Amino acid sequence: MVRKLWNHTPSLPLKTAPYWNWPLAPIRTVGHLMKSWKPYGTRFLFLAIACVLYFWFSPDLETTKMLSVGWVSEILIRNIVLITIVAGGLHVVLWSKKLQGDEYKYFLRPMATNVRAFFFRDQVLDNILWSLVAVAFMTFWECLMWYAYANGIAPMITFETAPIWFLILIVLIPIEAGFHFYFFHRLLHVGKLYNWVHSWHHKNIQTGPWSGLAMHPAESFFLRADIFWFFLIPAHPIHVLFLIMHSTIGAPTSHTGFERVKVGKSRGLEVGDFFHQLHHRFFDCNYGTDETPWDEWFGTFHDGTDAGNALIKERRSKIWLNPS
Repeated sequence: MVRKLWNHTPSLPLKTAPYWNWPLAPIRTVGHLMKSWKPYGTRFLFLAIACVLYFWFSPDLETTKMLSVGWVSEILIRNIVLITIVAGGLHVVLWSKKLQGDEYKYFLRPMATNVRAFFFRDQVLDNILWSLVAVAFMTFWECLMWYAYANGIAPMITFETAPIWFLILIVLIPIEAGFHFYFFHRLLHVGKLYNWVHSWHHKNIQTGPWSGLAMHPAESFFLRADIFWFFLIPAHPIHVLFLIMHSTIGAPTSHTGFERVKVGKSRGLEVGDFFHQLHHRFFDCNYGTDETPWDEWFGTFHDGTDAGNALIKERRSKIWLNPS
């Protein structure tokens, strides 16, 4: 009897964004952008949260000209509350209360308990601890940019001064986030960097909302280093917050272990990331995101099908036969 790998999958085979196809496919590209920016998707949600944080829960630039415990602490508390609402809320709905059972759940394995690999011998408690460490680093990078904008160290625009570039940059940020994630993540799978650093995250074979940010402090710190782009290109704090949302609340949503969170009788909010779920299951595939072409170009793309499983198995056998 063949063991069933998945309880649920999205429509297969998975496909990456059409931006990188040749010849160019403008109709498919526009369709992909419209689908990825739908109002009930995570990308639109990240942008909406970034705007809410900027307009109602952030200090003004005059305040951030001088570093002080006051405004830095306010941002730290705000970020802890945000992660608790997103990761904690998803965990309660999907894992603690199991309000939708196993519907849309990718993988039926439970969260690990009484396992020495995790602090407190509990996967969820371990994940919460390291998620809070990640929030501290998130706050560091955000505060750095507030200080840089306030003091003219980083070039800043507004929607009024550069409306076209403002909107273009919003569209480009998810693509940049995918590029940074691929190359940083791929590096972490090399030799000692994996053993010493990234293996912390891969303890989570089954993933839940708190797993997304559960990683070694060094990984957690440098994961957000693409913030440095904003010292080179004109941008606005909303762009900074939007990028931070991808690596921060994007981690709990993409690691929920479920494709969707049901809302009433509707199909609900699409939160999961089966592309990355395949990486946690098979380890040496899908290092990036479906926004970028690198996995396809470098032969590490898994499309979720049985044929994809066979390709991974074949590639592994070649590595074992020719380890050099």
